[in-house]
Amino acid sequence: MNRRPVFLITMLCFGFAFFYIPILSMMVYSFNGSRLATVWGGFSTKWYVSLLSNRQVLKAAVLSIEIAVLSATFATILGTMAGIAMARFKRFRGRTLFSGLVTAPLVMPEVITGIASLMLFILMAEYIGWPATRGFTTVTLAHITFSMVFVTTIVHSRLVQADEAIEEAAMDLGSRPWQVMKDITLPVISPAIMSGWLLAFTISLDDVVITNFTTGPGTTTLPILIWSKVKLGVTPDINALATITVVIVGIGVFIAGWLLNRAEKARERDIQLAYQANQ
Repeated sequence: MNRRPVFLITMLCFGFAFFYIPILSMMVYSFNGSRLATVWGGFSTKWYVSLLSNRQVLKAAVLSIEIAVLSATFATILGTMAGIAMARFKRFRGRTLFSGLVTAPLVMPEVITGIASLMLFILMAEYIGWPATRGFTTVTLAHITFSMVFVTTIVHSRLVQADEAIEEAAMDLGSRPWQVMKDITLPVISPAIMSGWLLAFTISLDDVVITNFTTGPGTTTLPILIWSKVKLGVTPDINALATITVVIVGIGVFIAGWLLNRAEKARERDIQLAYQANQ
């Protein structure tokens, strides 16, 4: 009985070490004074100074954030609508086909998605003249299409677990469908919506394959820039850039988790107050 917990704890520690030790090593070597990424040459912050003065990196970072925010927002809106439709409308014509189209990108290789998006934009430019060039618009549309399915899956899973009796009771008491959606459904799935937005933002921010197929000249995102630099060898400025990204993402995850936890506690408190009022 005592061996099993020890084994599980050991494997858990090994998993965390396997994942986080390389990240911590990268963060430590981002303060390396040597030009060689793997040879310690003393503590220095010069790579951060040079990175913040690199206009190419700053431009790529701003472009990546703009694309990620825009694509995550539209993917969340469309994915939430699709998730509600799949969870609340049990039967409609084409449901099986619709469900297959939603789940297909989850298991489809990104290379296939990138090639399909590229062919679509080429055909559209040939027949309707839009988009004239590949760049910000094509990358954003491709990211919306790819990340929307993740939002749909998260929202659908949350709605399946929710109690439909609350919505039915509200409609029996005279609430209209849009009022039920605004006052009950959306607050219930708000943690799932926020989680879906964060996931879509992350997927868009670090995507390389689909972006590589749908981007054009003058539209270099941060992952594409890092990929092009790493092919020539890892340098300390790449470690500094990755460290800044890890810190920003970590702060964002902490804030999002705190907000979700606070909203969940507020919802549980409101439920308890409602039960006490009915008693």
